Amino acid sequence: MKDVYITRIAKFLPNEPIDNEQMEEKLGIINGKNSKARRIVLRNNQIKTRYYAIDADGNITHNNAQLTKEAIELLCDDTFTTKDIELLSCGTSSPDQILPSHASMVHGFLKNGNLEVNSPSGACCSGMNALKYGFLAIKAGQVSNAVCTGSERTSTWMKSDIFETEVEHLKELEDNPILAFNKEFLRWMLSDGSGAVLLESEPKGIALKIEWMEGYSYAFEMETCMYAGGDKLENGHLKPWSEYPAEEWANKSLFAMKQDVKLLGENILGKGVDSLKMAMNKHHITTADIDYYLPHISSYYFKENLYEELKGQGVEIPWEKWFMNLSKVGNVGAASIFVMLEELVSSGQLKKGDKILLHVPESARFSYSYAYLTVC
Repeated sequence: MKDVYITRIAKFLPNEPIDNEQMEEKLGIINGKNSKARRIVLRNNQIKTRYYAIDADGNITHNNAQLTKEAIELLCDDTFTTKDIELLSCGTSSPDQILPSHASMVHGFLKNGNLEVNSPSGACCSGMNALKYGFLAIKAGQVSNAVCTGSERTSTWMKSDIFETEVEHLKELEDNPILAFNKEFLRWMLSDGSGAVLLESEPKGIALKIEWMEGYSYAFEMETCMYAGGDKLENGHLKPWSEYPAEEWANKSLFAMKQDVKLLGENILGKGVDSLKMAMNKHHITTADIDYYLPHISSYYFKENLYEELKGQGVEIPWEKWFMNLSKVGNVGAASIFVMLEELVSSGQLKKGDKILLHVPESARFSYSYAYLTVC
């Protein structure tokens, strides 16, 4: 089995950063009224700026595949071009269409010759699953390099016109809020962007060796928490869009991303630390073996609670080991861990032998992914 190294890393965040007061201008006002939930959500998540693939005139500047292509091209130079890529593995929560696959569309924009493509589905863990596919392919000797990405273009999913038809069909507005908090919650959380890494079987320059990767799912015992393309029924079952008449797709805003906030708050941290302990125990590491802890969290609301959960379950990680950039770039879903790692590498503070733990939760139906890296 071959060793696997991250030898290059890049990110692409579109256009200018958007502050909290510009958000509703970009995404639109629903039913002619400013959101009451926006300030509550922003106060809790403490995100100050984020990025949208929308220009100053409200025009869409990039789709998801184009955002991904931009990050990949930033990996390349005269010594390694897009034509040298042997495997392309691209994860996202927000593909531009159901078919063709996201990686196929990215490949179409790259126009770089024949290669293998892989498109893991899912939410935030899809980026880590894309990374793991490349990791295993190189480890098994199938390829000598792979480009793995995480990306999101959710701003257009959050624009007001997605919800307007549903608002028009609500009958008792006093008893039924204009937009359920579960649906509006994510409007003020998500950001657009992409990140990419080059994996190779030999270290070059400042490289990060991937020691191991692990993934865990709790779907066997947990109902759906975050979803798009369906509606959650009172019994917890997720009814897919394909089982609704076409006229109901807009009436129920079936393609909007939604979050069961109560289920999220009750379970996301406990399951996360439980799975973290399993990964650490399997690979015989302790918190003393971690120099940098990069947890992907959707909101700073969870930061203090995550620390307390870690402490409560006996795996306390001191604050000085934490590295996050949520407040500056927003929640970029599958791209977040790539964007976070790129900033850490670019900071110049890493030294040979440092150990980095990546921790990525996915609330869709409670999945968790981990990677443990060594600075070479």
